[in-house]
Amino acid sequence: MSTITSLGVGSGLDLSGLLDQLRDAERGKLEPIKLQQTQQKAKISAYGQLQSALTKFQDAVAKVNDPKLFESLSTNVSGGEGVKASASAEANPGRYEVEVVNAARAGSLATSSVAANDQALTGADATLTLTFGKIDPDTGEPIALTLDLEEGATLIDIRNAINASEDAGVSASIVNDGTGFRLALSSKETGQDASIQGLEFTGLAGGVTLDADPATQRDGIDAEINVNGIRITSPSNSIEGAIQGVTLNLEQGTEGSTSTVVVEQNTRAVREAVTGFVDAFNALKGSISKLTAYNAETNTAGNLNGDSMVRTIESRMRSVLSGGVAGGEFATLNQVGISLQRDGTLKLDNDRLDELVRSNMAGLSDFFAGDKKDAGMAGQLNQTLGQMLGTNGIVKNTISGAESRVESLNERYARMERSIEGTISRYRVQFGQLDAMIAQMNQTSSYLTQQFDALDAQLGRGSR
Repeated sequence: MSTITSLGVGSGLDLSGLLDQLRDAERGKLEPIKLQQTQQKAKISAYGQLQSALTKFQDAVAKVNDPKLFESLSTNVSGGEGVKASASAEANPGRYEVEVVNAARAGSLATSSVAANDQALTGADATLTLTFGKIDPDTGEPIALTLDLEEGATLIDIRNAINASEDAGVSASIVNDGTGFRLALSSKETGQDASIQGLEFTGLAGGVTLDADPATQRDGIDAEINVNGIRITSPSNSIEGAIQGVTLNLEQGTEGSTSTVVVEQNTRAVREAVTGFVDAFNALKGSISKLTAYNAETNTAGNLNGDSMVRTIESRMRSVLSGGVAGGEFATLNQVGISLQRDGTLKLDNDRLDELVRSNMAGLSDFFAGDKKDAGMAGQLNQTLGQMLGTNGIVKNTISGAESRVESLNERYARMERSIEGTISRYRVQFGQLDAMIAQMNQTSSYLTQQFDALDAQLGRGSR
């Protein structure tokens, strides 16, 4: 039997078209699987959106579950511009008048000038001794530091040696004053004790003169302030401890200014945290509504419409929010100005919240945070959210289940594709055989026709 290289050539039939139709019909079996894959992937995406909204709500819950939030203090500075303040947990409410007498500054000193910054300045065994404002209590002399210098060191080398020393206490640079080059030193820290007071070279090369220039001396000074009339000094412009739990930061150039520092409960942070709690829950509720919606006009449903996991989450959240908190002055959300609406969202009464923030911070703390981790409303919600979002929680388990179904569908799709290709391959072989058979039959028919025609011709001549 002859070999057919292109279907239909031997028989004249459209076998290639027929094979394509059979392939399309076979691949139609894949459509239900593809639909299920699309649906499961859409669900996984929807679960991810829900998980994100739950996590954001959990973050908001954690903020109001912290008792320190309701104890935190803030500082308000008015008047002069010379002071900024921040309060820690150790601070106490109060009002303080802060006068800046002077801000702290660092000392500086420069040397006399030399002709070139690459000129060799030192001989053998050269040293540089730096003296500072702090007095050694044992000797009564200023604290000093001596650095060894290499022979033939230039001003650049001396600068580098100073900056390479962690104990030098100064930063060194080179300044060109127009007539020569100077070594300029600036104390790394502000204040009188850290101030560079003098420098002295020994072992300079012959003919070299290099010493401190008194005209460039700028002494470091301590910061000085008056707090409610009490004089306070500090080597730094960041003054801690002058007011318990408060750090005062002074600005340069504001000497003589007076500021009022008020330390009070951080009511703004509490308002923002409670408002954030309500907003995050409503955002979560909005996400759930969108994911479970049904449009009767278009007959389309959200990806999680009727999903059992969503129903479980809503039920558990509603149970906690509508339940009570035992042991405190306030037992329900309504009492702190938060009401649960018919559509499942929360509504905040800002006037009621402002009233409680001003007059009953302790009551708010007891309601939201309680006296232990899971006692207050926020603690109960945090526990519930932790269970749902945990490693073995309903959210992760549901997502894992959906991902497993997608993997199973992928495997099923691949198996079905292989089966279809096998079927089409068999059809192709059978069609090839049919094509060859019909071609041979056509050849036989043509041959017989020719023979009969020849016989008829012979018979016709014989009869004449």
